[in-house]
Amino acid sequence: MKISRDILTLYRSVHSWVGIISGLFLFVAFYAGAVSMFERPLQNYLSFPKSLPQPVPLERAPELLNRTFASYPEAKHDYTVIISKLPSDTRSEKEGVRKAVSLRWPGEGGHHNKSGTVTFSTLDQSGSLVVTKTSLSQTAFFIDILHRQVGLPLSRKPAMIIMGIVALLYSVALVSAVIIYLPVMTRTLFAVRLKAGFRKKWLDFHNLLGFFSLPFHIIMAVTSVVFAFHGEFFALEHALFAPSSSAEIRHNVPENHRILSHPAPLSIPALIGTLQTQAPGFEPASLNYSTRHHQMTLSVAGYDTRYIHRGPTGSFISLDPYDGHILSDDYVPGHQSLGYVILTSLFSLHFGSFGGNFVRWGYVVLGLGGAFLFYTGNHLWIDSRRRQEYQQSLKYSATIKESWGTRFLERLTSGWVFGTITGVSALLCVSLVTSAGSHYDLIWTLYYTIMAVFLLIAWLFPYQMANLIHKITAFVMTLLIPFALIVRMAFLT
Repeated sequence: MKISRDILTLYRSVHSWVGIISGLFLFVAFYAGAVSMFERPLQNYLSFPKSLPQPVPLERAPELLNRTFASYPEAKHDYTVIISKLPSDTRSEKEGVRKAVSLRWPGEGGHHNKSGTVTFSTLDQSGSLVVTKTSLSQTAFFIDILHRQVGLPLSRKPAMIIMGIVALLYSVALVSAVIIYLPVMTRTLFAVRLKAGFRKKWLDFHNLLGFFSLPFHIIMAVTSVVFAFHGEFFALEHALFAPSSSAEIRHNVPENHRILSHPAPLSIPALIGTLQTQAPGFEPASLNYSTRHHQMTLSVAGYDTRYIHRGPTGSFISLDPYDGHILSDDYVPGHQSLGYVILTSLFSLHFGSFGGNFVRWGYVVLGLGGAFLFYTGNHLWIDSRRRQEYQQSLKYSATIKESWGTRFLERLTSGWVFGTITGVSALLCVSLVTSAGSHYDLIWTLYYTIMAVFLLIAWLFPYQMANLIHKITAFVMTLLIPFALIVRMAFLT
């Protein structure tokens, strides 16, 4: 089926304008998203925690909690029991793999991923309580926020709305690209004109990269729309899929039974045993207890290697802290209805939380490739626009004029793109050699100061000079990351 020239021209214009509007936002989303594929390992590595004694065996968890709460009663309101494997040197071969626990709770100004101190506790060999306060790095968390909010220094709600609009525009650009270029690309797939001019080479690389990463971009576009409008989506989700087996689980435990019959939460060993009975194969990694308005809630983070997970590092199960019953099986691996399996699959595809590190590294490559795709797309548009203006100028006058819009976009593209690269690299360098990364406000200020300086340079200097300054600075700062890593390994570990 042959598409008429008028329709192709229309879709080409749609693709160009939609791409140019969303391209810079998407560059940040893909570049920062590639880095945040390893958010948890980065957070752990960039932090400067002090050493703690080995975690205690699972059966000693009640003793650990009692001693901690006696000395730090404020920890009762929000604490996390971290579950790990007991070191091999503290168990016999007959015992096999046994679980061990330690305790963590937020310090002053700290709660989960917010800036501030975190306190850990465990017991030493003599049974005495050992407490260590430390500051977890916020750098990886900030880069993930940067990815989710497409680089905007706004509060979460307005940034997510803009991100959703960008994702919708992104989807339109993908559809228009398929209509325009896919029929041509199937005939000239590997015809990269290396000896051609600058514009033709960039166009061929742009098309080739877009063709091979199209499934990945479709996944990112669809799932990003879901994340942006998650409130509305979850309301619809609940309306469509609420009548499930989870309702039966909730009704197995009367409300008054939880309130009246259990003056204290179930012990950790008993709770884990109850969970393993209800969800065999699910390995808990942490138990977060939180008390709000005199009501305790319990969220268990963990994984089951046989199934995909909703979160980037695993799944979450809500339990009744007093008797261990699962309150909802909507997100329990292996116990979901078809509707929730589909939803979990979408989340897993976005996070790349399947297939282990092989898939994660693949997503890093695709993410960086996507960032390059949007950068080349902007450059192609600017070059095309400049050529049109050049021809227009020659037609009406001898003076070559470049429009304000073209000048603005080329400077914005250079400042925004290389400011993003330099800002992320600077945060990683600083966090590798200092503890400054533990202060969220500080790294927020550092990143956006760098962005402001780059955008200012783009307007204060001639474009060619500003672009050269941007590129050299971004290259040097990125090159400093391995040197900062060497310094950390040599002097700080």
